[in-house]
Amino acid sequence: MSKVLLVEDEELNRVLVRAILARATDDVIREIELVEAGSLQLARDALMESPVDVILLDVNLPDGNGLSLAADLSTQPGRPQVIALTASVLPHERAAAMSAGCDAFLDKPYGAQDLLKILASHLPS
Repeated sequence: MSKVLLVEDEELNRVLVRAILARATDDVIREIELVEAGSLQLARDALMESPVDVILLDVNLPDGNGLSLAADLSTQPGRPQVIALTASVLPHERAAAMSAGCDAFLDKPYGAQDLLKILASHLPS
């Protein structure tokens, strides 16, 4: 079973991700253990408690930029895959996410199939 950390400050967005995962037809996706964090600090705390396979990372958080977490993790061996989730879709912002160590970028608002596809492609095999 894979473990995914969802770092998102908006409760409605967390509800949406939970619903998308619960309705997935892929058993691997439906069996994901989802850990949620509503802030950058809570995400750091969650990672100290238990490793995860993938981080779905909102970039704009109330207590900082999510890309700082991606950058901190980018040099660690065995680090989780990081998928940036953001409404900021300008090319330089996408480039900043990738140079910070994100493995993928998903624009908000995203569709269920887009989230499932990118998540499946970054889960361990």
